Amino acid sequence: MNAVMDTIEAPLGKSAEKIAHENNKLHKRLCRLVGQAIGDFNMIEEGDKVMVCLSGGKDSYALLDILMTLRERAPINFEIIAVNLDQKQPNFPDHILPAYLEKLGIPYHIENQDTYSIVKRLIPEGKTTCSLCSRLRRGILYRVADELGATKIALGHHRDDILETFFLNMFFGGKLKGMPAKLMSDDGKHMVIRPLAYVKEEDTERYAEVKGFPIIPCDLCGSQENLQRKQIKAMMRDWEKKFPGRVESIFSSLSTVVPSHLMDRDLFGFAALKADGQANPLGDIAFDEEPCSTPTTGLGVISLQRED
Repeated sequence: MNAVMDTIEAPLGKSAEKIAHENNKLHKRLCRLVGQAIGDFNMIEEGDKVMVCLSGGKDSYALLDILMTLRERAPINFEIIAVNLDQKQPNFPDHILPAYLEKLGIPYHIENQDTYSIVKRLIPEGKTTCSLCSRLRRGILYRVADELGATKIALGHHRDDILETFFLNMFFGGKLKGMPAKLMSDDGKHMVIRPLAYVKEEDTERYAEVKGFPIIPCDLCGSQENLQRKQIKAMMRDWEKKFPGRVESIFSSLSTVVPSHLMDRDLFGFAALKADGQANPLGDIAFDEEPCSTPTTGLGVISLQRED
């Protein structure tokens, strides 16, 4: 375990031993959740070369760190190469990541592309840069993956990113669409994986503090305070504070979908649906109960007639 895990300054009222114990539990939890996601979605296979996209933010640092730990324990062999896209943002400290990666002894590649100037030239001041920036970044990373012979592209999106994307698509795009843990690129040539899919953002925040990652802020998306995503993030945090467990329940629903109880005619054949008199375990009662309705068992018969 990194020495920082044991020597980070303890908050008031907590002993150094208790803090070290909590930090160790955090590390184990992250390893377990990342390992579970990799197994559930078959993200990494024997002989894979995993290109970990390292932005300099807390999440991608955590992803690289946990994957390096799991590689030592895994029953399969796979390679890791860290890749950073230097977008030529003003005042970007381009020495930090190479120094950090060399200290780790991990293979890495720095790709230099001035996407910052393109985005600033094409997007009016005050408008959201994320969409264009993301498209430019994606195309470059696909090319780099080809050049490096990478079989998987690992991104540092966590559980909260996935939920925020789900709500953004629903509220502003009119779609039930999220951010999958595993995705094939539109050209069919690249497999994108998100091993942090089960990890809460608060855990990556804490882990970054514990490990002392050299965080590099983004001067594009990181400088835009009124993004819709930030509004969604604030909404989710308010929910979690007022209604503990709600966010976890919503996340669970993304992997428990009932197509016959939605309204997508391409996903379920409503037009051809007929009552054939055969019992169907996938069917339902004639009138659905409210999912959280008050149980009536033991309460006796409820009269539907008006009392004079």
